[in-house]
Amino acid sequence: MSIHFRSSLSLGLLACSASAPASRAITLPGQTTIPVIFTHTVNSGKVKAGDAVTAKTMQVVLLPNGSQIPKGTLVTGHVVEAHPFKFDETPYAAQQASYLSIQIDGIMDKGTPSPVTTSVRALANASAVEEALTPQGIDESDSLGTMVLVGGAHYSPIAKRITAGSDDDIVGYNKKQGVFARLLPGGVGCAGTQTEQSVGIFSPDACGLYGFVSDSLSENGGSFRLQSTHHTVTLYAGSAALLQVQ
Repeated sequence: MSIHFRSSLSLGLLACSASAPASRAITLPGQTTIPVIFTHTVNSGKVKAGDAVTAKTMQVVLLPNGSQIPKGTLVTGHVVEAHPFKFDETPYAAQQASYLSIQIDGIMDKGTPSPVTTSVRALANASAVEEALTPQGIDESDSLGTMVLVGGAHYSPIAKRITAGSDDDIVGYNKKQGVFARLLPGGVGCAGTQTEQSVGIFSPDACGLYGFVSDSLSENGGSFRLQSTHHTVTLYAGSAALLQVQ
């Protein structure tokens, strides 16, 4: 009798397992932007290829099919290559660059990792991020302060419209789930979109580096590279990026 009971239980577990829906990876359409904030410091003098890089989404990311990626969702990546800066004291020496290359690998959705290939549309250091998150008093009448996005667009914390330029053109909207806008052409490699995207603390035309001194940014086959001939490249915790799905 006990043998019969164990067999029935095993068959029942197998049946439940077979009928349970499998978790599926999400698919992100091309041009989808994902504003993220890096959770730990990555110093090119202390890391090596393969070391993990982690970030979290700064706001909800809405997808065309109606689904969404929640704020605080884990985004993972790894160090592709890293090299510290070492000053060459030889007279008139051309200094060898320090560099840090990072590739974003995936985004978690309900515990399921979904692979993703992205480029970095804009990258802001921790100081620029802190400034964008803090209301700025424009004048004495601005009691609530004004939120100034990375790239210059701005809005009142209680207003819905994001404006930019001398004419205060409407370029986006402050909604309950975050800041959204149709992307505007920015610099080299930053095209506009006809679809509304999640931009977080970034202006719709934000493109390139913000707050980084003596650094340059380049892209190479799904990874982004910070480089400097003046100091050891470091991506500090609290820095933020506007990723764009390729």
